[in-house]
Amino acid sequence: MPRALRVSLVQSELVWHEPEANRQALAARIKPLQGQSDLVVLPEMFTSGFTMQPEQVAEVCRQTNSGLESETISWMKSQAAYLGTAVCGSVAMQVGDNESAAYVNRMLFVTPEGEVSHYDKRHLFRMADEHEHYQAGTERRVVDYRGWRVLLQVCYDLRFPVFSRNANDYDLALYVANWPEPRRLAWRTLLQARAIENLCYVVGVNRVGQDVNVHYSGDSLAVDFKGERLLDHVAGEVFVATTELDYEALTAFREKFPAWQDADRFTLQ
Repeated sequence: MPRALRVSLVQSELVWHEPEANRQALAARIKPLQGQSDLVVLPEMFTSGFTMQPEQVAEVCRQTNSGLESETISWMKSQAAYLGTAVCGSVAMQVGDNESAAYVNRMLFVTPEGEVSHYDKRHLFRMADEHEHYQAGTERRVVDYRGWRVLLQVCYDLRFPVFSRNANDYDLALYVANWPEPRRLAWRTLLQARAIENLCYVVGVNRVGQDVNVHYSGDSLAVDFKGERLLDHVAGEVFVATTELDYEALTAFREKFPAWQDADRFTLQ
């Protein structure tokens, strides 16, 4: 049975359109986690803020013989190796060559061994015209990490429970976000709902502060399979906090309360 998983939530301000400044600030913020965590979760678009100008800040993502490569992927590999943890978060990225280039909101999951998994945001936030600037992902992604099965999700995905329905194939769902303060009740409520309905742990990491359009309250949460909050800080604070997820407790509850056995069968179109 997998051991407990120490997950660190990094709720941070972001500098608008300044990737290097954000990487430096986040590196300093997570440095004390060396040897103290198994998984570090950064916000959505942590190098730029939630921008609808990807042509100004998106990194070119290259497929090489050793896997995906970009400036931020290299940074994440170095941070993961130094900390001894996996590091995840989303970045605005350019895919394809110059003639067929497109932009994606890509969630990256990088292990201490340098393995890179990714998920491209499926549900693009049309109220900010994200669907006009980015290409939607088509594949659901579950990562195997230290015996845990981890579902990768980004912000607006949280509002679509069918896409994240647990087919008894994941233990932890990660949501990285730039979720505005006026809708903080929906964010908090839906994170708990996804945990309850899917009999899983849920971790949601949101940014704080102000960008050119919106104010963010954070409200990053870690929630257990009963919907109970394991980690919840005062809204608006910058913080790094770690909580431990108990795999044995999760398994025991699923056996005691096997609601997943009665779930409706369906396929995604």
